[in-house]
Amino acid sequence: MKLGSPRFPRQIVAFLHDLAMAALAFMIALLLRLGNEAWASLMTNLWPAMLMFTAVCGLVFLSTGLYRGVWRYASMNDLVAIIKAVSLSLAVFLPVTFLITRLDSLPRSWLVISWFVLIFLLGAPRMLYRVFKDKGFHHLLERDSHRHVPVLLVGAGDAAETFIREMARDRDSAFKVLGVIDEKGTRIGRHIHGVPVFGHLQDLPTVIQRLAKRDRKPQRFIVTKPLEREEVDYLLELADRHGATVARLPRLTDFSGGVEERLQIRPIAIEDLLGRPQTPLDRPAMQRLIEGRRVLVTGAGGSIGAELTRQIAAFSPSQLTLCDNSEFNLYSIDMELAEHFPEMARQALIGDVRDRARVERLFAEARPDLVFHAAALKHVPMVEFNPLEGLHTNVLGTRNIADACRRAGVAAMVLVSTDKAVNPPNVMGASKRLAENYCQALDLLRQSDGARDGGAKAGGTRFITVRFGNVLGSTGSVVPLFQHQLAAGGPLTVTHPEMTRYFMTIREAVELVLQASALGTESPPLEAGCIYVLEMGDPVKIVDLARQMIRLAGLRPDHDVAIRFTGLRPGEKLHEELFHGGEALMPTSHPGLRLAAPRTADAELLGRSLDELAALVQQGERDKALNLLRRLVPEFRSDRAADRRSAAAGS
Repeated sequence: MKLGSPRFPRQIVAFLHDLAMAALAFMIALLLRLGNEAWASLMTNLWPAMLMFTAVCGLVFLSTGLYRGVWRYASMNDLVAIIKAVSLSLAVFLPVTFLITRLDSLPRSWLVISWFVLIFLLGAPRMLYRVFKDKGFHHLLERDSHRHVPVLLVGAGDAAETFIREMARDRDSAFKVLGVIDEKGTRIGRHIHGVPVFGHLQDLPTVIQRLAKRDRKPQRFIVTKPLEREEVDYLLELADRHGATVARLPRLTDFSGGVEERLQIRPIAIEDLLGRPQTPLDRPAMQRLIEGRRVLVTGAGGSIGAELTRQIAAFSPSQLTLCDNSEFNLYSIDMELAEHFPEMARQALIGDVRDRARVERLFAEARPDLVFHAAALKHVPMVEFNPLEGLHTNVLGTRNIADACRRAGVAAMVLVSTDKAVNPPNVMGASKRLAENYCQALDLLRQSDGARDGGAKAGGTRFITVRFGNVLGSTGSVVPLFQHQLAAGGPLTVTHPEMTRYFMTIREAVELVLQASALGTESPPLEAGCIYVLEMGDPVKIVDLARQMIRLAGLRPDHDVAIRFTGLRPGEKLHEELFHGGEALMPTSHPGLRLAAPRTADAELLGRSLDELAALVQQGERDKALNLLRRLVPEFRSDRAADRRSAAAGS
């Protein structure tokens, strides 16, 4: 089968359409030339000529590859191809008909008229279809031109078409698009603005070899569609083998700060290596949660807190209050919001969640309806060597916020937690688990208070806990560390070759936090005290992440940049977990969220234990505070020797 012959339903429909247009063009040209006499001539002696003309056109259309083009992306290239095909059809039809009929019954001027008519009948539907899809005429006059850097596009869709069109429009572009790789395989053998669609992703080595023989070897692969992690890995390895680089086109989420005038290709981002599709979101529910309400975000200057404020601001709260103990971080996010949301009422308040009196004043000023508590000390080794500070912020600071929410009658408080709270071997994870426990206990208390009121609607604050894993690119995470080490020439340090972690992007994590908040405040509410756990996909090996980052920098792992294993740090786990064995899993109405049933805790008893913990923290009783932490979080199994070492380092 020839490359241009129709193989898919849409191509077959297009071929049948063109045959019908050829027959129609024959009749219209005859009518324009002979008027009313045309029908009599057609019915008597010209119908064989019409059939012959239609057959010749069909054969020529197939042989010239007219069906390589995609109607969705019709442009001047397709019109030029139509003109060539029609001209060739008439050039073939003329001598064939002359030999058979000597053109006795067919007017000579018919040839000229039919040339114009057939071009119009073939071209107009294609162009109108493109105008309908694009809702305008602005792409029809574009033509392809030569480029300098040869590239292959991976993904045969709208983004690929846009890139090819932009390159055609920009005469100074540095790129020459050699072809397109179709990951679905439905457009193989066709053309987009004259650029061929070669084959599947697995055909890429053959495609490269064939192009290299023609001295057109690609120097860059540009990804135009989201790929699975294995596909990205395969593409990076193939590029490394052939001395090429990999880039991607910007996604819609990359335009949060505004759309660029020119389409810029970008390096493959680390988040592309996760290979996980974006979870669909119930944005109307998130809008209902935020719109018109006063919202407070603690830790607003941190990675998660800052992204929370950005997304919350987009849902039009009546007022947004930012709180952080870092003046610079708070100033930075406040200025960013002022630029992008100048009409939104907001206030930036410096404060430490560990200061109960400051928290009370904060709530009096903000009068929030919703509170997102993202303030925390999260760096495992740092908290391991400063355990009292970690307990003060993560546990007692959370209690200060939660108690203030109850006293102020806040509708809901959302605690941002971590997978390190599951079976924690470190103080940071245990402190976050204790914070989870306190918020769960308060939510259960709210439910029991409602039950004592005879089943009436329970008042008070709804406490929602959201747990997720590592966030790519957040401060203190492994990605910025690797980037710093790469900039210094290496080596990249990994604690253990088998270490794995769950990863997600900051944007995805915050979107699902808001989604969980919307579910947690819905009516009727779900079971009290549950923990929402974000769907994190499969865990990723840290050493694999390091190797991919080296490749993304255009270097070779273990050759240009070394990877050095340093051993597990104090309190560090080899593999993280998202659920505790005692937490029964329950479904939710959202595919990106799972629900962990609560492990019961008495709020009053836990409150007295936290009073004791607060006293020990104030007195600097490190060992006693850690012993109490072990009693309150039984699954906490720290390294006692590490405790002694960190105590000695702090003395």
